Amino acid sequence: MKRSFLLAILMSAACIWAGEPDSNQRGRYLIVIGGCNDCHTPGYPESGGKTPESDWLVGSPVGFQGPWGTTYPTNLRNSVAHQTEAEFLAKAHTAMRPPMPWISLANMTDSDLKAVYHYIKSLGPKGPDAPAYKAPGENVETPYFEFVPKNLPPSDDQTGGQQ
Repeated sequence: MKRSFLLAILMSAACIWAGEPDSNQRGRYLIVIGGCNDCHTPGYPESGGKTPESDWLVGSPVGFQGPWGTTYPTNLRNSVAHQTEAEFLAKAHTAMRPPMPWISLANMTDSDLKAVYHYIKSLGPKGPDAPAYKAPGENVETPYFEFVPKNLPPSDDQTGGQQ
């Protein structure tokens, strides 16, 4: 009787464990559905998502310019290579310059953020870092998309919440 009970407990635990997705696979899934590759992987949207995974998340020298200045998609592989999990989680809960959808990132669960962190970390560093942020009015020598809505009423805050 004791053996049957112990066996039932072990089998239940094995079923629960087997049902949990691998953390790296969960992180990969979140990267894909979160649209991270759309900006952080050159050519991803144009390829219909067919960019080899070995080329994912290397950032881009093509900037996004708006009232906040000019920002560039970070080389996540290089930045995560130098961050602890705790540092990554803290950064994920911090406001970032547009067009990064940081509010979506900040609302992810710590479990999901950890999966994203470990997936990116598993890819290893690759390529150069993205260019540095340029404040409004600074000379920009790289290609960039201009994010300037037309015909908006005046606003007191043109920084996107950033100082």
